[in-house]
Amino acid sequence: MTGKAHEANETTKRTPVANRKFKDTVFRMLFSDKEALLSLYNAINNSHYTDSGALEIVTLENAIYMGMKNDLAFILDMNLYLYEHQSTMNPNIPLRDLFYIAAEYQKLVDKKSLYSSALQKIPNPHFIVFYNGSTPIDDCYTSRLSDAFYHATDNPSLELIVTTFNVNAGHNTELMSHCQILKEYSIYVAKVRSFAEQMPLDDAVQKAVTECIQENILADFLRKNQAEVIAMSIFEYDKVEEEKKLRKAEFDAGVEQGINLGQKQASTDTALRLLKTGKFDAKEIAELCNLPLEDVTALMK
Repeated sequence: MTGKAHEANETTKRTPVANRKFKDTVFRMLFSDKEALLSLYNAINNSHYTDSGALEIVTLENAIYMGMKNDLAFILDMNLYLYEHQSTMNPNIPLRDLFYIAAEYQKLVDKKSLYSSALQKIPNPHFIVFYNGSTPIDDCYTSRLSDAFYHATDNPSLELIVTTFNVNAGHNTELMSHCQILKEYSIYVAKVRSFAEQMPLDDAVQKAVTECIQENILADFLRKNQAEVIAMSIFEYDKVEEEKKLRKAEFDAGVEQGINLGQKQASTDTALRLLKTGKFDAKEIAELCNLPLEDVTALMK
Protein backbone atom coordinates (compact mmCIF):
# COMPACT_ATOMS: atom_id res chain seq x y z
CA MET A 1 0.00 0.00 0.00
CA THR A 2 1.39 3.44 -0.99
CA GLY A 3 1.85 6.21 1.57
CA LYS A 4 -1.08 8.20 0.25
CA ALA A 5 -3.32 5.16 0.10
CA HIS A 6 -2.34 4.19 3.64
CA GLU A 7 -3.02 7.75 4.84
CA ALA A 8 -6.41 7.79 3.14
CA ASN A 9 -7.26 4.43 4.69
CA GLU A 10 -6.30 5.65 8.17
CA THR A 11 -8.37 8.82 7.69
CA THR A 12 -11.37 6.71 6.76
CA LYS A 13 -10.93 4.68 9.94
CA ARG A 14 -10.71 7.80 12.08
CA THR A 15 -13.67 9.67 10.58
CA PRO A 16 -17.10 8.26 11.55
CA VAL A 17 -19.81 8.48 8.92
CA ALA A 18 -23.57 8.58 9.31
CA ASN A 19 -24.78 5.38 10.91
CA ARG A 20 -28.44 4.79 10.07
CA LYS A 21 -28.74 2.26 12.90
CA PHE A 22 -28.31 4.94 15.55
CA LYS A 23 -31.58 5.55 17.37
CA ASP A 24 -30.10 7.50 20.29
CA THR A 25 -29.51 11.25 20.48
CA VAL A 26 -26.66 13.33 21.88
CA PHE A 27 -29.19 14.94 24.23
CA ARG A 28 -30.28 11.59 25.63
CA MET A 29 -26.70 10.42 25.96
CA LEU A 30 -25.77 13.59 27.87
CA PHE A 31 -28.67 13.50 30.31
CA SER A 32 -28.73 9.77 30.91
CA ASP A 33 -26.15 10.64 33.55
CA LYS A 34 -28.06 11.12 36.81
CA GLU A 35 -26.05 14.15 37.95
CA ALA A 36 -26.68 15.91 34.64
CA LEU A 37 -30.35 14.94 34.65
CA LEU A 38 -30.81 16.22 38.20
CA SER A 39 -29.20 19.52 37.18
CA LEU A 40 -31.66 19.82 34.29
CA TYR A 41 -34.57 18.95 36.59
CA ASN A 42 -33.51 21.61 39.12
CA ALA A 43 -33.23 24.22 36.37
CA ILE A 44 -36.73 23.46 35.05
CA ASN A 45 -38.37 23.34 38.48
CA ASN A 46 -36.29 26.00 40.26
CA SER A 47 -35.43 23.38 42.88
CA HIS A 48 -32.24 22.45 44.69
CA TYR A 49 -32.09 18.67 44.92
CA THR A 50 -28.56 17.38 45.49
CA ASP A 51 -29.02 13.63 45.91
CA SER A 52 -28.99 12.11 42.42
CA GLY A 53 -29.54 8.73 44.05
CA ALA A 54 -33.13 9.77 44.79
CA LEU A 55 -33.75 10.00 41.05
CA GLU A 56 -34.88 6.72 39.45
CA ILE A 57 -34.55 6.48 35.67
CA VAL A 58 -37.44 4.41 34.27
CA THR A 59 -37.06 5.01 30.52
CA LEU A 60 -38.73 2.20 28.57
CA GLU A 61 -35.97 1.09 26.24
CA ASN A 62 -38.22 -1.18 24.18
CA ALA A 63 -41.34 0.99 24.10
CA ILE A 64 -41.34 2.31 20.56
CA TYR A 65 -44.33 3.99 18.94
CA MET A 66 -44.15 4.85 15.23
CA GLY A 67 -40.43 4.14 15.28
CA MET A 68 -39.70 6.71 18.00
CA LYS A 69 -39.13 6.36 21.72
CA ASN A 70 -39.15 8.75 24.63
CA ASP A 71 -35.71 10.13 25.42
CA LEU A 72 -35.83 10.07 29.23
CA ALA A 73 -38.30 9.07 31.89
CA PHE A 74 -37.59 9.26 35.61
CA ILE A 75 -39.28 9.32 39.00
CA LEU A 76 -38.41 11.81 41.72
CA ASP A 77 -40.43 12.48 44.88
CA MET A 78 -43.33 10.35 43.56
CA ASN A 79 -43.57 12.38 40.35
CA LEU A 80 -43.00 10.82 36.92
CA TYR A 81 -41.26 13.02 34.35
CA LEU A 82 -41.09 12.40 30.61
CA TYR A 83 -38.37 14.44 28.90
CA GLU A 84 -38.27 14.47 25.10
CA HIS A 85 -35.79 16.15 22.77
CA GLN A 86 -37.07 17.36 19.38
CA SER A 87 -35.30 18.89 16.37
CA THR A 88 -38.51 19.28 14.36
CA MET A 89 -41.94 20.61 15.25
CA ASN A 90 -44.38 17.80 16.00
CA PRO A 91 -47.97 18.60 17.00
CA ASN A 92 -48.58 14.94 17.91
CA ILE A 93 -46.29 14.90 20.96
CA PRO A 94 -49.24 14.91 23.44
CA LEU A 95 -50.73 11.84 21.74
CA ARG A 96 -47.37 10.08 21.67
CA ASP A 97 -46.85 10.89 25.34
CA LEU A 98 -50.29 9.43 26.09
CA PHE A 99 -49.23 6.08 24.66
CA TYR A 100 -45.92 6.27 26.47
CA ILE A 101 -47.29 7.19 29.88
CA ALA A 102 -49.82 4.36 29.62
CA ALA A 103 -46.95 1.93 29.03
CA GLU A 104 -45.07 3.41 32.00
CA TYR A 105 -48.03 2.98 34.32
CA GLN A 106 -48.57 -0.58 33.11
CA LYS A 107 -45.01 -1.34 34.16
CA LEU A 108 -45.27 0.45 37.50
CA VAL A 109 -48.55 -0.86 38.90
CA ASP A 110 -49.52 -4.24 40.24
CA LYS A 111 -52.08 -5.37 37.68
CA LYS A 112 -53.81 -7.66 40.16
CA SER A 113 -54.50 -4.81 42.56
CA LEU A 114 -56.40 -2.93 39.86
CA TYR A 115 -59.34 -5.25 40.57
CA SER A 116 -59.24 -4.82 44.34
CA SER A 117 -61.21 -2.34 46.46
CA ALA A 118 -58.02 -0.41 47.38
CA LEU A 119 -57.03 2.62 45.28
CA GLN A 120 -53.84 2.01 43.28
CA LYS A 121 -51.68 5.12 43.69
CA ILE A 122 -49.51 6.29 40.76
CA PRO A 123 -46.88 9.02 40.34
CA ASN A 124 -48.04 12.39 39.03
CA PRO A 125 -47.03 12.74 35.34
CA HIS A 126 -45.17 15.71 33.85
CA PHE A 127 -44.36 16.12 30.16
CA ILE A 128 -41.49 18.27 28.91
CA VAL A 129 -40.04 18.78 25.41
CA PHE A 130 -36.68 20.41 24.72
CA TYR A 131 -36.70 21.83 21.19
CA ASN A 132 -33.60 22.87 19.23
CA GLY A 133 -34.83 22.90 15.63
CA SER A 134 -34.29 25.67 13.08
CA THR A 135 -37.98 26.69 12.87
CA PRO A 136 -38.43 29.75 15.16
CA ILE A 137 -40.70 29.21 18.18
CA ASP A 138 -41.38 30.98 21.49
CA ASP A 139 -39.10 30.33 24.42
CA CYS A 140 -41.86 28.31 26.08
CA TYR A 141 -45.33 27.15 25.11
CA THR A 142 -47.81 24.43 25.99
CA SER A 143 -49.67 21.98 23.76
CA ARG A 144 -52.62 19.83 24.75
CA LEU A 145 -54.01 16.47 23.77
CA SER A 146 -57.43 18.12 23.46
CA ASP A 147 -56.07 20.25 20.59
CA ALA A 148 -56.39 17.10 18.49
CA PHE A 149 -60.02 16.38 19.40
CA TYR A 150 -62.59 16.75 16.64
CA HIS A 151 -64.91 18.64 18.98
CA ALA A 152 -63.45 21.35 21.20
CA THR A 153 -64.68 21.47 24.78
CA ASP A 154 -63.83 23.53 27.84
CA ASN A 155 -63.60 20.47 30.08
CA PRO A 156 -62.32 17.48 28.10
CA SER A 157 -62.72 14.11 29.78
CA LEU A 158 -59.12 13.30 28.91
CA GLU A 159 -56.29 15.84 28.86
CA LEU A 160 -52.49 15.77 28.65
CA ILE A 161 -50.41 18.95 28.70
CA VAL A 162 -46.90 19.17 27.26
CA THR A 163 -44.56 22.09 27.98
CA THR A 164 -41.98 22.84 25.28
CA PHE A 165 -38.80 24.81 25.95
CA ASN A 166 -36.75 26.33 23.14
CA VAL A 167 -33.16 25.35 23.96
CA ASN A 168 -31.49 26.95 20.97
CA ALA A 169 -28.56 29.26 21.75
CA GLY A 170 -29.84 32.67 22.85
CA HIS A 171 -33.19 31.38 24.14
CA ASN A 172 -34.30 30.69 27.72
CA THR A 173 -31.16 32.32 29.06
CA GLU A 174 -32.28 32.04 32.69
CA LEU A 175 -32.92 28.32 32.29
CA MET A 176 -29.52 27.91 30.64
CA SER A 177 -27.82 29.79 33.46
CA HIS A 178 -29.09 27.16 35.92
CA CYS A 179 -28.00 24.17 33.82
CA GLN A 180 -24.52 24.56 32.36
CA ILE A 181 -24.68 21.27 30.47
CA LEU A 182 -27.84 22.35 28.63
CA LYS A 183 -26.23 25.68 27.77
CA GLU A 184 -23.11 23.99 26.39
CA TYR A 185 -25.24 21.50 24.45
CA SER A 186 -27.07 24.41 22.78
CA ILE A 187 -23.72 25.94 21.80
CA TYR A 188 -22.56 22.65 20.29
CA VAL A 189 -25.77 22.33 18.23
CA ALA A 190 -25.41 25.93 17.03
CA LYS A 191 -21.86 25.22 15.88
CA VAL A 192 -22.92 22.13 13.94
CA ARG A 193 -25.73 24.06 12.26
CA SER A 194 -23.47 26.99 11.39
CA PHE A 195 -20.64 24.86 9.99
CA ALA A 196 -23.08 22.70 8.01
CA GLU A 197 -23.95 25.78 5.95
CA GLN A 198 -20.32 26.11 4.89
CA MET A 199 -19.08 22.54 4.40
CA PRO A 200 -20.19 18.87 4.10
CA LEU A 201 -22.06 17.62 7.16
CA ASP A 202 -19.40 15.09 8.21
CA ASP A 203 -16.76 17.86 8.23
CA ALA A 204 -19.12 20.27 10.01
CA VAL A 205 -19.78 17.87 12.88
CA GLN A 206 -16.09 16.99 13.20
CA LYS A 207 -15.14 20.67 13.30
CA ALA A 208 -17.86 21.45 15.87
CA VAL A 209 -16.63 18.67 18.15
CA THR A 210 -13.00 19.73 17.82
CA GLU A 211 -13.78 23.40 18.44
CA CYS A 212 -15.97 22.63 21.46
CA ILE A 213 -13.21 20.56 23.06
CA GLN A 214 -10.73 23.41 22.48
CA GLU A 215 -13.18 25.90 24.05
CA ASN A 216 -13.97 23.59 26.99
CA ILE A 217 -17.60 23.12 25.88
CA LEU A 218 -18.79 19.62 26.85
CA ALA A 219 -15.09 18.87 26.64
CA ASP A 220 -14.90 15.80 28.90
CA PHE A 221 -18.06 14.30 27.40
CA LEU A 222 -16.87 14.86 23.83
CA ARG A 223 -13.39 13.46 24.47
CA LYS A 224 -14.87 10.33 26.02
CA ASN A 225 -17.62 9.79 23.42
CA GLN A 226 -16.27 11.54 20.33
CA ALA A 227 -16.97 8.81 17.76
CA GLU A 228 -20.49 8.14 19.02
CA VAL A 229 -21.36 11.86 19.22
CA ILE A 230 -20.16 12.50 15.66
CA ALA A 231 -22.11 9.56 14.26
CA MET A 232 -25.26 10.46 16.20
CA SER A 233 -25.05 14.13 15.24
CA ILE A 234 -24.76 13.26 11.55
CA PHE A 235 -27.71 10.91 11.82
CA GLU A 236 -29.83 13.48 13.69
CA TYR A 237 -29.07 16.27 11.25
CA ASP A 238 -29.70 14.07 8.20
CA LYS A 239 -32.98 12.91 9.75
CA VAL A 240 -34.14 16.50 10.23
CA GLU A 241 -33.29 17.39 6.62
CA GLU A 242 -35.12 14.34 5.32
CA GLU A 243 -38.20 15.27 7.36
CA LYS A 244 -38.08 18.80 5.92
CA LYS A 245 -37.99 17.37 2.39
CA LEU A 246 -40.91 15.08 3.21
CA ARG A 247 -43.00 17.96 4.57
CA LYS A 248 -42.15 20.07 1.49
CA ALA A 249 -43.29 17.23 -0.80
CA GLU A 250 -46.50 16.83 1.21
CA PHE A 251 -47.14 20.57 1.01
CA ASP A 252 -46.57 20.67 -2.75
CA ALA A 253 -48.88 17.69 -3.22
CA GLY A 254 -51.53 19.42 -1.12
CA VAL A 255 -51.25 22.62 -3.14
CA GLU A 256 -51.55 20.69 -6.40
CA GLN A 257 -54.56 18.80 -5.06
CA GLY A 258 -56.14 22.08 -3.98
CA ILE A 259 -55.60 23.56 -7.43
CA ASN A 260 -57.14 20.52 -9.07
CA LEU A 261 -60.11 20.61 -6.70
CA GLY A 262 -60.53 24.31 -7.35
CA GLN A 263 -60.51 23.78 -11.10
CA LYS A 264 -63.05 20.97 -10.82
CA GLN A 265 -65.30 23.11 -8.62
CA ALA A 266 -65.14 25.94 -11.16
CA SER A 267 -66.07 23.51 -13.96
CA THR A 268 -68.94 22.15 -11.88
CA ASP A 269 -70.28 25.66 -11.20
CA THR A 270 -70.14 26.45 -14.94
CA ALA A 271 -71.93 23.19 -15.74
CA LEU A 272 -74.71 24.08 -13.30
CA ARG A 273 -75.18 27.47 -14.91
CA LEU A 274 -75.35 25.91 -18.38
CA LEU A 275 -77.88 23.36 -17.16
CA LYS A 276 -80.11 26.10 -15.85
CA THR A 277 -80.25 27.72 -19.27
CA GLY A 278 -81.85 24.57 -20.71
CA LYS A 279 -80.01 25.16 -24.00
CA PHE A 280 -77.43 22.34 -23.73
CA ASP A 281 -77.67 18.62 -23.23
CA ALA A 282 -75.50 16.64 -20.83
CA LYS A 283 -72.99 15.55 -23.46
CA GLU A 284 -72.44 19.09 -24.72
CA ILE A 285 -71.96 20.42 -21.19
CA ALA A 286 -69.50 17.63 -20.38
CA GLU A 287 -67.40 18.55 -23.38
CA LEU A 288 -67.58 22.31 -22.75
CA CYS A 289 -66.66 22.01 -19.05
CA ASN A 290 -64.18 19.12 -19.43
CA LEU A 291 -66.15 17.00 -16.96
CA PRO A 292 -67.02 13.28 -17.07
CA LEU A 293 -70.49 12.70 -18.53
CA GLU A 294 -71.57 10.86 -15.37
CA ASP A 295 -70.75 13.94 -13.27
CA VAL A 296 -72.98 16.12 -15.45
CA THR A 297 -75.73 13.50 -15.35
CA ALA A 298 -75.52 13.50 -11.55
CA LEU A 299 -75.86 17.29 -11.54
CA MET A 300 -78.99 17.01 -13.67
CA LYS A 301 -80.55 14.68 -11.11
